[in-house]
Amino acid sequence: MHASYASNPENTRGRLVDEEESSFRSPFQRDRDRIIHASAFRRLKHKTQVFVEHEGDNYRTRLTHTIEVAQVGRTIAGVLGLNQELTEAVALAHDLGHTPFGHTGEDALHALMAPYGGFDHNAQAIRIVTALEQHYAEFDGLNLTWETLEAIAKHNGPVVGDLPYALSDYNAIHDLELYSHASAEAQVAALADDVAYNNHDLHDGLRAGLFTDDDISQLSMIGPAYAEVDRLYPGLAPSRRRHEALRRVFGVMVGDVIDTSRGVIARTGVQSVEAVRALDHPVVQFSDRIWTQLKEIRAFLFTRMYRAPSVMVKRSEVGKVVEALFPYYLQNPLQMPERWHAQIAAANSETALARIVSDYIAGMTDRFALQEHQRLIMGLEVTK
Repeated sequence: MHASYASNPENTRGRLVDEEESSFRSPFQRDRDRIIHASAFRRLKHKTQVFVEHEGDNYRTRLTHTIEVAQVGRTIAGVLGLNQELTEAVALAHDLGHTPFGHTGEDALHALMAPYGGFDHNAQAIRIVTALEQHYAEFDGLNLTWETLEAIAKHNGPVVGDLPYALSDYNAIHDLELYSHASAEAQVAALADDVAYNNHDLHDGLRAGLFTDDDISQLSMIGPAYAEVDRLYPGLAPSRRRHEALRRVFGVMVGDVIDTSRGVIARTGVQSVEAVRALDHPVVQFSDRIWTQLKEIRAFLFTRMYRAPSVMVKRSEVGKVVEALFPYYLQNPLQMPERWHAQIAAANSETALARIVSDYIAGMTDRFALQEHQRLIMGLEVTK
């Protein structure tokens, strides 16, 4: 039973292109399924989370991260009486716009695109699901419901100021009301992202040897978890000890979102999804205490993982791959696959062409970008 403030698929604002709805799936279920079947979703398997995809099979990729976000999101949404299918759809789509090599690739592409409107992975996700996926007979994109598109665009909060072109172009024809907060389902997906990456980046950093269990035990949210495991299971094997501790940390974060959000919802008295949008703050939140502890974890990960010397060396290497491919394709656009040639022929300015090149590079997997760099820039034969 959904709460009154949940998004109701029966009251959806519909799709840009009218379609007959499914007789056995709700509109939000259909959105979720279209996202899962999208080409961009499959490519997340070979896109970086923190470690470049080929560095090891045990590290998270952008796909496994996305699945973890969806799992956390469904859990929180279910407890809060929200629509789980909409939450899941947003979680599954939230990183579709990421470039190869994670934030390193995004930073490089944003700098290269500065003269042409910049690059933003959240806006690129909208571009993918509204234009770049081209499989259906009657429309480009996935023709998702307004609620799902709104949630993808605004899951991190209202989008104000200078809009990324990929978002402003679509919003001009299908107003997503970017000035307001999104539904509670979108807000859940955003915090599920925080829960997932803070937890799994600790796991991956430990596996990579960038820091130790003793190091993270100094963090205020994590130390008590290790202490409880040691009390309950003295002498536990190190790998089991680590897992038991971090799953408790995971539970603390999820439980805090649920408890805090229940309090905010009760205090604000919201009774509809429109009331949620009308507030000047989100209804899905961490407590101040846990948010402070999360910032401590983030600061630790930034220093010890995201900016670790070995990670920075790899970031520099893969950043140069994007920096070389972009000007190459800008000068030699017909080196892109044939299916892009019609768009290239229709490009009436350097900006239009640059945005096509950006779309192409952003869609690459880590391994394909490396292969293309070897083939086109280094002049090396690539074994496939």
